[in-house]
Amino acid sequence: MESNEEKIKVIGISGSMRANSYTSAAVKIALEGAQEFGAEVELVELGRYELVFCNAENEENYPADVEKLRQKVEAAHGIIIGTPEYHGGYSGVLKNALDLMGFRQFEGKMMGLVGVAGGKMGAINALNGLRVVGRTLHSWVIPQQASISESWKQFDENGNLLDEDLRKQVRNVGQQIAKFSYLHHSNQAMEFLRLWESSIENPGAK
Repeated sequence: MESNEEKIKVIGISGSMRANSYTSAAVKIALEGAQEFGAEVELVELGRYELVFCNAENEENYPADVEKLRQKVEAAHGIIIGTPEYHGGYSGVLKNALDLMGFRQFEGKMMGLVGVAGGKMGAINALNGLRVVGRTLHSWVIPQQASISESWKQFDENGNLLDEDLRKQVRNVGQQIAKFSYLHHSNQAMEFLRLWESSIENPGAK
């Protein structure tokens, strides 16, 4: 991006309730990739927010954190969503957070996906589910994604990925989100399409 242009904002949402979770660590790495491209980045850890169960009949009583989350996502040009995989799907806290938001937050935005799982199969099922949700919210869900299997042995004590290829893959999600967000926001339709068409095949595979 040119230095005199408006900064692209990329927000990373960690759908884990655990402190110092592998999911948050993975989202941070993806955000590093977006930051490398020149984006302004922010990590949102849902475990630090007071979010109630979605209930439209009781919306006037929602805690302030609900509106805070909505505003942060609405202000972003690109969104990276990270989730642990539980029982073949994405986390309950993430599902509820998505239900508390809607088209105002997501329509027309770039969305990138990162999944973390303790098992050998990775988080592909969770990511597939999120891809459907993203399309339903009229987001542009980019082809690149990252699925981290056996997460308990992939990170060091500082949250760094030990496998360099996997680290590059996660960072690439963030880089692509920043690039697509920039092209979309600056109305560069042809460059957007060229970048989309050049996306790697079989994203997330390792």
